[in-house]
Amino acid sequence: MKLLAALGLLLVPAFARAASFKEFVNEEVVPFVDTLVLLFYALAFIFFLIGVVRFFFSQSDEGRKAGRAFVLWGLIGFVVLFGVWGFVKLLLSIIPQVGV
Repeated sequence: MKLLAALGLLLVPAFARAASFKEFVNEEVVPFVDTLVLLFYALAFIFFLIGVVRFFFSQSDEGRKAGRAFVLWGLIGFVVLFGVWGFVKLLLSIIPQVGV
């Protein structure tokens, strides 16, 4: 609970500076979420690359199985990210833009 209150206090100056909630979201929240999404894409790509390297350069069957698992989880990550991002963009295009 204390952590949530501390995080809320960190946002007070940013929210006080914004003229409206819409400006606050556009200036503070959207860049943070965009950075977070890019980080998730990068992690999925790194998992995929690690799996490919392990699969092709491993001499043992256990290494190949581990590489196959990394490739699979990287691909699942990509599919989930693209699906969620597409769904969000679809919802944003359907919901009418309301000026606040």
